[in-house]
Amino acid sequence: MAGRSDFTVSIKLGIGQYVATNSFFHRIDPRVKIVIGVLLIGAAVSGNSLLGLGLIFFLIWCGLLVSRVQARLAFITLGKMLPYLVFLALIQIFTVPRFHESPNVLWQWRILIVTGQGLISGSLLILRFSVIMLGLSLFSYTTTTTQLLHGIEHLLRPLQRLRFPAHELALVVNISLRFIPILAEEAEKLMKAQASRGADFGIGRRMGFIKRMRRMFPLFIPLFVQSLKHAYRLVEAMEARCYTGGRGRTNLINLRAERRDYIALVVGIIIIGGLVTAGLFNIDAFVWRIFNTRV
Repeated sequence: MAGRSDFTVSIKLGIGQYVATNSFFHRIDPRVKIVIGVLLIGAAVSGNSLLGLGLIFFLIWCGLLVSRVQARLAFITLGKMLPYLVFLALIQIFTVPRFHESPNVLWQWRILIVTGQGLISGSLLILRFSVIMLGLSLFSYTTTTTQLLHGIEHLLRPLQRLRFPAHELALVVNISLRFIPILAEEAEKLMKAQASRGADFGIGRRMGFIKRMRRMFPLFIPLFVQSLKHAYRLVEAMEARCYTGGRGRTNLINLRAERRDYIALVVGIIIIGGLVTAGLFNIDAFVWRIFNTRV
C-alpha cells in the first residue's frame, strides 16, 4: 500500500518515476544515458537554432513513444512549468529589441515593441526548457535510481585515485531522489491534518504567490522535523549495517557496455553535435533563405 501511495505522489510531481516497459531505452547502459543527458542539457542551453531544438524535441518525443511511456506522464512537469515559461518568454520578447541596433519591428504600442528577434528569443527559451524537461522525463522513466547510482559511481570511479568520493556522491544523489516522493507524501498528510483543523491553503483558488507561500509556511517546520526524523532513521540503519563509505567496497553489479550501448552513444553524440553545429553556422537563416527563394 505504501508503494502505491508513493507512486501516486510521484504521478502528481511528474518526477522521480520509473515505468517498467522493458523497451530499448530501458536496456541501455545507465552510463551512456547519463553522458548523453549531460551533453543534451549543455547543448540545449547553448543552442541557438530553432530547427535544431525542434528536431531534438521531436526525437525525444519519438523516444518516449518507443519506450512506451504514456504521453500524459511525460507532459505533467512540462505542463506545470508552461505558464512560467510563457511569462519568461514574454519578458524576452519585449526586452530583446533594446539590444539590437536595427530591430525588425513587427508590432509596437508605446514602449512595448515586438520584433522578429524577440519572437525568436522567446521561442528559443520555451524550446530549450521543453527539450530539457522532456529529456529528463525520458531519462527518469527508463532508469531506476539503483541504475543511476551505479552509473554515476562507475563514471566517477577513475577520480577515486585523486581521493574523490565517487561512491558517497552517488549515494547522496540516490537518497535525494528516493526522498522526493516520501517528503511529498509527508507534506500531503500534514496539509490534510491541518485542513481538518480549519487551515486554509487556498487550493483550487486564484491567489498570489506571496500570499500562497504565507499560508503554506506552517507546513515548513513540521516537514523539516519529519525530514530530520527520516534522516536519523536512515543513519541508524546504515550504522547497523556497518556502513563506512566507499573505501574497500566491492560491487555486486558491474556494468558492461554492449554493442547497442556504443551505437546509442555514437548516435546521441552525432545528434547533439548537429544541434551545436546548427547554432554555430546559423542554419535557420540558411533554410529560411532557401524557403523564400523557392516561394
